[in-house]
Amino acid sequence: MLAYWNRIKIENELIYLFLRNPVAQVAALIATISILGALFAPLIAPTDPYDLASFDLLDSFYPPSWTDGGDPRFLIGTDDQGRDLFSAILYGTRLSLLVGLSSVIFAAVLGTSLGLAAGYIGGRFDAVVMRIADVQLSLPAILTALLVDGIARGILPREQHEDLLLVVLTVAIGLSLWVDFARTARASTFVERNKEYVQAAEIMGLHPVRIMAVAILPNILSPLLVIGTVDLAVAILLEATLSFLGVGVPPNQPSLGTLIDIGTQYLFSGEWWIVIFPSATLIFLIVSVNVLGDFMRTVLNPRLR
Repeated sequence: MLAYWNRIKIENELIYLFLRNPVAQVAALIATISILGALFAPLIAPTDPYDLASFDLLDSFYPPSWTDGGDPRFLIGTDDQGRDLFSAILYGTRLSLLVGLSSVIFAAVLGTSLGLAAGYIGGRFDAVVMRIADVQLSLPAILTALLVDGIARGILPREQHEDLLLVVLTVAIGLSLWVDFARTARASTFVERNKEYVQAAEIMGLHPVRIMAVAILPNILSPLLVIGTVDLAVAILLEATLSFLGVGVPPNQPSLGTLIDIGTQYLFSGEWWIVIFPSATLIFLIVSVNVLGDFMRTVLNPRLR
C-alpha cells in the first residue's frame, strides 16, 4: 500500500513539474515524434529500403528536393544506392530504437537481478558480483561491446551470423550496461532489507526470491527507471558506433550508424545530405532522451530541485 501511494505521489509531481519545464516538453515532443515515426515507418515511408525492387541505382545521389537538381519524389535526397533517404532514416531509427531498447531491457533484468540478490544475500555472492562489476567498470562500454561481439562471432557458426546478428548486438550492448543497474539495485536493497515490511515478510516465511521480487523491487524502481532512460541513449549511441565501425547491423539493413558510415564516404565529394540528416536524427534522438532522463532524475531526487 505504501509503495502504491508513493507511486501516485511521484506521478502527480512528474506531471506538475513536466508542465512547468519547457525544455522537457520539447525533448518529449522530439522523442515522441522519433518513436512514432519509427513505429509507423511502413505506413509513413514512401519506399521500403529493405526491398531491392523499390529503389534504382539511377536515382542515386539526388540532393534534397528543395535544392537545385532535386527530385520531388525524394524529400531529403537519396544515398549511393538510390534509396530514399527519408525512408532509410525512418527504418534506421526503428532498428536503432529496437536494438537500444532490447539492450536496456536485457541489461536491466540482468543487473537488477544480480544487484537485488547481492544486496539481500550479501556475503561471498555480493563480493563476487561487485568484483565483476569493478572489472566491468574498468573497461569502456564500447570495448566491452566489441569484445562480446567478437567472441560471439567466433563461437557461432558462420552461416548463423546473419540470422543472430541483432541478438548478438543486443547482448553485447546489454552486457556493457548492466553494472549501473546492479550497483544501484544493490545499494537500494541494502537500505530496504532492514525495514519493517521486509522483516515482516521474513517472519511470515516467504521465500527470499518472493521477498526480493514482491516486497523490495517495487520500492527501488524509481532510480532504476532513471538509469534505464539514460542508458537508452547510451545504447542507441553504442549501436550507431558499432554499425559505423562495421561490426553492427549489415549495410542492407540500414540503422542510423550504417547510414552515417555511408554518408562519411561522400561528405567531401559534395553529397553532404547523406551524412547530415542521419547524424542530425541521431543527435536529436540522443539529446532528447538524455534531457528526459535528467528531468526524471530531478523529479525523483528532491535534492536536485
